[in-house]
Amino acid sequence: MAPESEMRAVLVPRTGDVDVLEVAAQPCPRPGAGELLVRVAASGINFIDVYRRQGVYAVTPPFVLGSECAGRVVAAGAGVEGFAEGDLVATAEGSGTHAEYALIPAAKAVPVPDGLDPELAAAAMLQGITAHYLVNSTFPVRSGQTVLVHAAAGGVGQLLVQLARAKGARVIATVGSERKVEVARGVGADEVIRYDEVDDLAAAVRALEPDGVHVAFDGVGRATFDASLASLRRRGMLALFGGASGQVPPFDVQRLNSGGSLFLTRPTLAHYVADRDELLERAADVLGAVADGSLRVEVGGRYPLEQAQQAYRDLEGRATTGKLLLVP
Repeated sequence: MAPESEMRAVLVPRTGDVDVLEVAAQPCPRPGAGELLVRVAASGINFIDVYRRQGVYAVTPPFVLGSECAGRVVAAGAGVEGFAEGDLVATAEGSGTHAEYALIPAAKAVPVPDGLDPELAAAAMLQGITAHYLVNSTFPVRSGQTVLVHAAAGGVGQLLVQLARAKGARVIATVGSERKVEVARGVGADEVIRYDEVDDLAAAVRALEPDGVHVAFDGVGRATFDASLASLRRRGMLALFGGASGQVPPFDVQRLNSGGSLFLTRPTLAHYVADRDELLERAADVLGAVADGSLRVEVGGRYPLEQAQQAYRDLEGRATTGKLLLVP
């Protein structure tokens, strides 16, 4: 199946807010050594793409947005082994995946289990592996512990709740609307706090867990950072894995001392899948669980490429639940 000479793609011509995004015809890429060219079935919409568009993560414009997708291999570059034309693959570390065709480094591609919908595979990669490394490696959650999950109705949040509960942890979730309360409870949260209804979020957490939580998984950032720190028990950990509400400003590290010899980490996916064997292991765990139904992935919205601006408005407005996808 030969690729076309041109394709539609979501372009970032300059850094800025969502209005800079445009859909434009681009030359269809050709795979170089060690690369796969895939026909994109679905591409994940993620905050890392927001940070790249804004210039928080430096990428020189113009560039095609997107790094996560699932699709069929249509061509392979020199030196690629283990993949053939027609294979269904997925990645969280591709290049320009908000397009009809995208390049994937073969070293960052994983096979999709037989029978798994490509949209679910695309939806599970970045957020699923993020949740996996957070509860297994960043802070290995154990039975009997209490964890705090912010934005628990979002894509990563829902997965974190499920994985932590599967390990026997008690989960305190935070959400921003009554509709999201039901979503968080539906995936297993033991307690749900409406952060838009409390004046002191940390006090609300401690009303449920007086000693504080063992770990706070925080992908919200600026708006929840202080409450996350104040919710931790002695020697607890704050795993700050994102900044949906904005980046956390510099702070006095003595707060970790006075708070109880606290731990703070800012993990990122690339450092937890840098080794191919580790990537394959995490992806097999996540995609296998999605395929057998033990891990539920909610696709909260599907958008054509032409609605990319609206998709990112919805994501950044935090008005959605689950995973958002662009479907070429």
